[in-house]
Amino acid sequence: MPEAWSDRDERQYAHVKESELARGEPEDRAEEIAARTVNKHRRQEGRTPNKRTQGTGNPNARLSDLTRDELYNRAREKGIKGRSGMSKAELVAALG
Repeated sequence: MPEAWSDRDERQYAHVKESELARGEPEDRAEEIAARTVNKHRRQEGRTPNKRTQGTGNPNARLSDLTRDELYNRAREKGIKGRSGMSKAELVAALG
């Protein structure tokens, strides 16, 4: 667990990990889910240095419903050139 986590974060991590193991997830996957959950809550509460989302949004959502940052992260994953200067509409068009 990262040093920046509080005792509450560590308890949440342990609880989520135990829940995922009880659901039958492998240990490495349970650890990943738990860490992502804690980090998501930390980001939502503004307790991380980078307040921009690092995620790519709901995979089932329409592109137009995602934030510009989520679209940018998807474009980065796909290797789209010129993405840093694109607007949200341009990113939607490039990804669509």
